[in-house]
Amino acid sequence: MKVNSLKELYLEELKDVYDAENQIVKALPKMAKATSTPELRRAFEEHLEQTKGHVRRLEQIFEGLGEQAKARKCDGVRGIIEEGEDVMSDGQEGPVRDAGLIAGAQRVEHYEMAAYGSLKTWAKQLGDQRAASLLEETLNEEKKADEILTQIATSGVNTQAAESRAGA
Repeated sequence: MKVNSLKELYLEELKDVYDAENQIVKALPKMAKATSTPELRRAFEEHLEQTKGHVRRLEQIFEGLGEQAKARKCDGVRGIIEEGEDVMSDGQEGPVRDAGLIAGAQRVEHYEMAAYGSLKTWAKQLGDQRAASLLEETLNEEKKADEILTQIATSGVNTQAAESRAGA
């Protein structure tokens, strides 16, 4: 990716996060199905609906810029999702796998928070307050999702995982 201006960088990063969000839309149902914790399953299902909204917001931003909503392969999220798939296929069902799913989901959330924070700042710098507002809305939802995952982990999943015995 060769960019010569902040606007070009902004567009390339929008394409990256657009791909990331679309990858997440595909991954969340698998994660929800793999969990044994009802609260975690609900959190994944609710975040799936939010993520679909994130995709729509990005499409609105592209439209506002007069650009076609187009993805650029996001290797970062692709790698995190692949690690999550390993957790789902390698781990025995139960709290240990759920703890691993939470950790993977939080890696994705932190990636997204970094991306949306930068994009929001760039949108403001480029004078696009509407996009900045949409990006801030998504950023706040990503932060909230991370908080919910932390609550689920600390309110029982991690304790149950620590008490699990290998092979039991």
